[in-house]
Amino acid sequence: MREEKNTRRSTVYIGFDGRVHKVFRGHEAEERFNNEVKVLKYLETRGCDFVPRLLDYDPDSLKIITSNAGKKVEVLSDEKINEIFNELEGYGVRHDDQFLRNITYRLSDGKFCVIDFEFATILDDSKPTLAGNDPKSSPASVSWSCSTNVGRFRNNNEDAYLALILKAEGVHFLGSQGKSEIDNSDHIFAVSDGMGGANSGEFASRIAVEKITSSFPQCFRSDVSEYGTSSDILTQLFRDINSEMNRYGESYPECKGMGATLSMCLLLPGIIRIAHIGDSRIYHLTTDKEGNKIFHQLTDDDTRVASLLKNGEISKYEARNHPMRNMLTKALGADNQFVDPQINEFSVKEGDRLLICSDGVTDGICNNELEGLLAKGSDAEVIVDYAVKVSGKDNATAVLLDFF
Repeated sequence: MREEKNTRRSTVYIGFDGRVHKVFRGHEAEERFNNEVKVLKYLETRGCDFVPRLLDYDPDSLKIITSNAGKKVEVLSDEKINEIFNELEGYGVRHDDQFLRNITYRLSDGKFCVIDFEFATILDDSKPTLAGNDPKSSPASVSWSCSTNVGRFRNNNEDAYLALILKAEGVHFLGSQGKSEIDNSDHIFAVSDGMGGANSGEFASRIAVEKITSSFPQCFRSDVSEYGTSSDILTQLFRDINSEMNRYGESYPECKGMGATLSMCLLLPGIIRIAHIGDSRIYHLTTDKEGNKIFHQLTDDDTRVASLLKNGEISKYEARNHPMRNMLTKALGADNQFVDPQINEFSVKEGDRLLICSDGVTDGICNNELEGLLAKGSDAEVIVDYAVKVSGKDNATAVLLDFF
């Protein structure tokens, strides 16, 4: 990692994947750490797209990991600085350190961004910080649709999806369509894309979803239990899947090097936790308080091309057409000794839609088109069929959740 900043208040490093690692220290370090975590969570729920996204945090070491918001700006007019911080207040946060040093420029989309929220104030702190929603609009139920297609050129389907419900009496599989009350049970939805020779890719994705089914304790309703927090359990789950795949790879020549992506959502009372590794994706469609649609990708692609895009070295067009766009830097299995999944949490409100999909969907459909399909109410089958029609070079799988 490259050291970016080293002061009495914090040290900042940039990882090889472009992510920003910040460790708080010095006077009131814990308070500043807690405030930045709180503010970044709040801004994500408000759909603010010109601030870093909180990817992970550790209260014990006072460390946060965020997405890269670009490079520091050297010169900017006072008028423009005020405009940027005023725009931030429109999302319900006042930055209490309104200087040029806290503004960056993101080359990938030409956007000025605001960073360093250890000194910032949520203007309306009466709302839950994880949701930012009126409790009256919190959804009571979820409906889902799931679809997968081998594509137009593959002989076998290496994708797999999972829909589970967790109740006191145990774990139950859900069908490809249905609806359920959120308060009475927990739900798990996931998409995995396998890779490897012969049929080992198909086997790898199946290992991922089957391991999820067998790993969750029945007492998982509680966020803190004898098993640890749900974040701990999700991290351990990914590590167990990684070990299982590598064990098969070492034991059977036909499984050598097999691996898989995994993107999953865990629906708990009042909160959604996501866990992710690879280049499958999770998207969120919501509305702001004026009723405007807000669509954003909740996960980061673990690819070399995604790192180049984050660092501003290539454009979105170049990333989409790059010959190495499917080259993963992180995956489960594939002889990887360690895995570090992205884990995050957020809330939804009535009318929100959540899409989990494999790269066979996004290979055929760009983000703007996906937003349009979700906005007009398309289900998972429509999205997958459209992706196969447009591209079809890879297997395509989607799980679509609607909250009401």
